[in-house]
Order: sequence, then C-alpha cells, then structure tokens
Amino acid sequence: MNDVRPAGPTDLAALAAGIERTNELLTRVLAQATATTPSTHAAFVDAGYVYAAVGKLVAGTEDRKGFDLDAEGIIEAFIDKARTIFPDSRLLRVYWYDGARRRLHTQDQQRIAELPDVKVRLGNLNANNQQKGVDSLIRSDLESLARHRAISDAVLIGGDEDLVSAVEAAQGYGARVHLWGIEAPGGRNQAEPLLWEVDSARIFDLDFCKPYVTRRTGAEYLEQTAAEGPAPSREEVRFVGARVAAQWLSERGRDRVAELLPGHPYLPGTVDQELLTAAEALLRHSLRGHADLRRVLRDGFWEHVQAQF
Repeated sequence: MNDVRPAGPTDLAALAAGIERTNELLTRVLAQATATTPSTHAAFVDAGYVYAAVGKLVAGTEDRKGFDLDAEGIIEAFIDKARTIFPDSRLLRVYWYDGARRRLHTQDQQRIAELPDVKVRLGNLNANNQQKGVDSLIRSDLESLARHRAISDAVLIGGDEDLVSAVEAAQGYGARVHLWGIEAPGGRNQAEPLLWEVDSARIFDLDFCKPYVTRRTGAEYLEQTAAEGPAPSREEVRFVGARVAAQWLSERGRDRVAELLPGHPYLPGTVDQELLTAAEALLRHSLRGHADLRRVLRDGFWEHVQAQF
C-alpha cells in the first residue's frame, strides 16, 4: 500500500505562497498587455446622410444627380480628423453604408470599396430611390464590434433617430460613441434624441465640405429639379403626418394605433420608418436629411392620434 501522508501546515503555506506569486505575475502581465495595446476606433458613415447634407450645404440640393461628391477625398478627410482626435488610437476601418438596387454595387460604390481601410455595406433602394436596411446594418456592426471589444471609440456620421438604440448598446459594452454631422443651413439635420445619447458631437462646416463637391449644371438635372420642386413646408408635412395617422386608424383599427400611445413622443423604429415612407410617397419628396421636418411629421401624426382618444 502506498503511504499517503496528508499535507502539513508547511506544505499548505508553500502552496498558498506559490499561488499568490503566480497571481501577481499574471496581474503584471495583464497590466503590461493592457498598457501596450493601443485603443481602436472605427467610423460608421451613413452615405445617404452625407450626400444629402453635403449636397444641401454646398450645392443647394439633396439630389445626387445635381452634384459630384469626391467620396475618396471626404473619407480621407474624416480619417485625418479622427487621427487628430484619437492620436493614440489605431483605425480599424471605415464602414460606408449606402443603398443600391438589389444590393449590386454601382461603379462609384465599387471605387469606394477598393479604397484601403474602407468597407462598403449596401442596403436596398426602393422604387422611390429610398434606402432600406441601412440603419439596421449600422446597428448590427456597431453593436457587434463594441460587444467583442474590437473598438474603444466609434465615430458615427449620420443623423437618424433609429440609431439611438445602437448607440446605447455600444455604450453598454464600454465603447464611446462620437456623433459627427454636416452643417445644416437654417436648422438641424440630426435627431435630437441621437444628440442627447452620444458621448460627443462635432459639426463640419461649409469650408470643410466645399472642396469635395462639384455642382452639375446639365439640362437633365435642371429638368429633374424642376419636377421635384422645393422642399415641403412645415405645415404641409404636419398635415401629411395627420393624414397618415387617419389612414392608419381606418386600416389598422383603434386598438392597434392605441398601443402606440404609451411610447409618446417616440415611435418604435419600424413604425417610424413606415410613417416616413408613407409621408414621402404622399409628399413626393424625400425627408431624408431633414431632421426638423421629420419631427414635424411625427408631431402631426401624434396630434391626430391623441385627438381620437
């Protein structure tokens, strides 16, 4: 039989001391690794917002047919600005979110996709040239990278209120989210709830954007601009919001619409997107990049709904 002798006090003390020394060593190694690992940032760019906001600011139109945007130049400018703001951080990549029919790259999107450190992510374009699925792509990427600790800082260039939940989720995983926007003539083009949630906000002015925009003056564009007409007034948008609410009441019933009331003044993301799409069809004008008009649209919707209950 083997003579098994229980560990005495001396053996236990030596074992405890060895474990303590190992823990101290691991602590020093982890601290050194953390100190020497650079922080990482990524940029998430809503191309639809950038085109609309830059076009409006520099060329006086949100229609992409009315101007040429040097996408490579403005992306590089964003990267350079991030380098100055995050001097001790490395760039993971720039995510460029845009729409395309059947999600097939256009020639411009192919050129952007070939740029170093840039990944193009495509949503769909519907018959009215409205982007579909872009916000969900941004939310998915931002949350995933933050959850896996792939980034410490996220630069979000956009303005849609639907991105609030993504910002909150990324912050919950420890990432800081910085909202960048384009100067809006006579108002804002970013949703206030989004501005409230981010860790910092920055606006790029006309002087920053102007070098990357060239106006087009062809007859084809002039005809298209005349057909589209000026942006709708606040009164028109408010009326359409109420009209959509009345249509929903008749189609979906009072009970379904009443379910939205506890969330006032906010609408669920999918419902808000449906409201936007229905309103743009009635107005025959895009409200993308018009955060102020989108708020008026929601106000008109809520005013009619609340008047019925």
